[in-house]
Amino acid sequence: MGRRKGTVEFDETAPDDFDPSNPYKDPVAMLEMREHIVREKWIDIEKAKILREKLKWCYRVEGVNHLQKCRHLVQQYLDSTRGIGWGKDGRHPSLHGPKPESVETD
Repeated sequence: MGRRKGTVEFDETAPDDFDPSNPYKDPVAMLEMREHIVREKWIDIEKAKILREKLKWCYRVEGVNHLQKCRHLVQQYLDSTRGIGWGKDGRHPSLHGPKPESVETD
């Protein structure tokens, strides 16, 4: 008996049959949508944590020059933290508005 070789496929997309205007119409689709939203939020939170660690490292390495050398990481971190989190306002995530597009600055 050996192990099977290959990769596991995961369905990472939102459910096709979810109706935002009537979310309770299909309870299974509603739960799948909730799981999808939670999964996407956790991914965004973990990306922000990684950027924060890179920013801490940059601050330590660059010292007094961190304002110029780490500016791009600061902007990425601030952009990544906008619109994430669990919030308590009860609004559906699609109503929170789009994330701002990152602007290239040199």
